[in-house]
Amino acid sequence: MRTARPKVLHRLAGLTLIEHVLRAASRLSPATTGVVVGHQAARVEEGLTGHPSLQFVVQAEQLGTGHAVLQAAPIFQRCRGTLVVLSGDVPLVRAETLDRLVVAHESASAAVTVVTAIVASPSGYGRIVRTAGRMSGIVEERDASDAQRRLTEINSGIYAFDLQPLFGALRELPRAGTVNELYLPDLVTTYRRRGLPVETVTVSDPDEVRGINSQAELAEVGRIVRQRKNEELMAAGVTIEDPATTYIDVDVTVGPDTIIHPGVSLEGRTAVGAGCELHSGVRIVDSVLGDDVLVRNHCVIQQSHLGVGARIGPFAHLRPETEVGADARIGNFVETKKTSLGRGAKAGHLTYLGDTTVGDGANVGAGTITCNYDGANKHRTHIGENAFIGSGTQLVAPVSVGAGAYVGAGSCITEDVPADALAVARGRQTIKAGWARTHRHSKEQ
Repeated sequence: MRTARPKVLHRLAGLTLIEHVLRAASRLSPATTGVVVGHQAARVEEGLTGHPSLQFVVQAEQLGTGHAVLQAAPIFQRCRGTLVVLSGDVPLVRAETLDRLVVAHESASAAVTVVTAIVASPSGYGRIVRTAGRMSGIVEERDASDAQRRLTEINSGIYAFDLQPLFGALRELPRAGTVNELYLPDLVTTYRRRGLPVETVTVSDPDEVRGINSQAELAEVGRIVRQRKNEELMAAGVTIEDPATTYIDVDVTVGPDTIIHPGVSLEGRTAVGAGCELHSGVRIVDSVLGDDVLVRNHCVIQQSHLGVGARIGPFAHLRPETEVGADARIGNFVETKKTSLGRGAKAGHLTYLGDTTVGDGANVGAGTITCNYDGANKHRTHIGENAFIGSGTQLVAPVSVGAGAYVGAGSCITEDVPADALAVARGRQTIKAGWARTHRHSKEQ
């Protein structure tokens, strides 16, 4: 990948590569799940702290796939049943395929069942060798003959094993290949020689078993995941005007009759209601939008909640812990942070609201700034129901404006304003007649 980040921690549509694999595996309801880690093991474990039931084993030397599975013997060697082996860089595998693998494996009482695929360009993959239609072995590309390299059925690296003979056979497996490793595929040959049943399951979509080994492949698989997600949403009644430029993570939900314009990104666990409209350039992260919400062009919304009928933007920035009430309005170039706007409240233009509570029906005029930081601590501002804040006002927190109160434009409010009062805090205007003419004349001299 040419990066400092472990490959399996690169992100794809909101999840790391390995989280896609673990999610598919979890659908089998496994009794035990282990992860073999090696390169940058500590970082991989840290990246999976959200999966407390995982058991980790360390492959200190990377001596091949057979050696990797052998490191998991302390977890599984006393178990009975089926062990499914997956690769952490194959994120498109479907839970349905894994379920079909287990059913086929156990129905045949096989020692090993291998998931295979037919591909047009098999370069880089191990090839499936068949004799009289039955799999007789798997050969890695670097060890394959010219004739074997022309085979188009590939080994996906996904297996189901009967646990009973597995670890004993792995310990007896000879080092092989040009790099002297323990190859997991060599178990196929070993089992065939012992007369143990060997089976295959072939996927119909070869994309499902694609591994990722470069940034280009990551981007290519990303396009596949986005296409799947967009098709799923469109089939459920969402209008996506340009799927090619719409980026929607796998955990995002969108209600029917919502219209998504080009260039929209919906990330994380965002939930968008029904009948919404998201204009071009909008980015929404880990947020909840009620029904009938309109988000105009080029807004950024992060970890926020928007009520039914809210209207946002254009060019608004809703930072984390923003709550926008039903039918409330946030206009162009407004920024909020840890702020709640009540039902029908408005902040129309060029305003910063930080650590602020705005009551129902209140109006915050253009250019209003809540001065919430004193250099050491953050303080809150409270604006009551139906209050009116004039344009260009500074509210120096902690401060409260009562319900129904008015604040004159250009004021700097440092003390609480009672309900239904008028507060004006600005210097008196002074006019010096003829001053400008005299000033210009003196400069000309």
